[in-house]
Amino acid sequence: MTMIETDEKLLLDLLNTTPVVNGTQQDELSGVEEGLRWLAAHGQPASADEWRALLDVRTVLQDIVRGEEEPAAAAPFVLDVSSRALFMDGVIVWEPELPAGRSAAARAVLAWNELSQSSPGRLRACANPECRLFLIDHSKPNSARWCSMAVCGNRMKARRHYQRTRPTQGDRA
Repeated sequence: MTMIETDEKLLLDLLNTTPVVNGTQQDELSGVEEGLRWLAAHGQPASADEWRALLDVRTVLQDIVRGEEEPAAAAPFVLDVSSRALFMDGVIVWEPELPAGRSAAARAVLAWNELSQSSPGRLRACANPECRLFLIDHSKPNSARWCSMAVCGNRMKARRHYQRTRPTQGDRA
């Protein structure tokens, strides 16, 4: 997996840490222990500072993707980020130098920025209004609407079918 793919996964996994389960929103990063485990599982430095920055950037990025916040709100998370050139396999590769204590947050913002520029409109919230998850649409026509066709897509299609086929008040008389 390339660094871009890894960071894209980090971003999507972070955005999706507030799922709705049985009608109640959950927070998979609510406690320090959960946050440290999540950071470690994603190959990121695991510290209380990293966890706190992750919580803050998650809220900002979720709001940006939903269109409830301007992209400039992510600026504080990339302060002091720089890049250095490395020569690898015959080409120059730019590697980010990330600030300690918020490197995972900075990486998530950089991944969001890269995705926004390379694939505009492909990162979006699930079209199910009862869902809090996000998706990155990799389909050629850019037509994916749900985080999961098996769950949200099926639910929404069944709901529309029911609304189309159920009798209205006037039909029952």
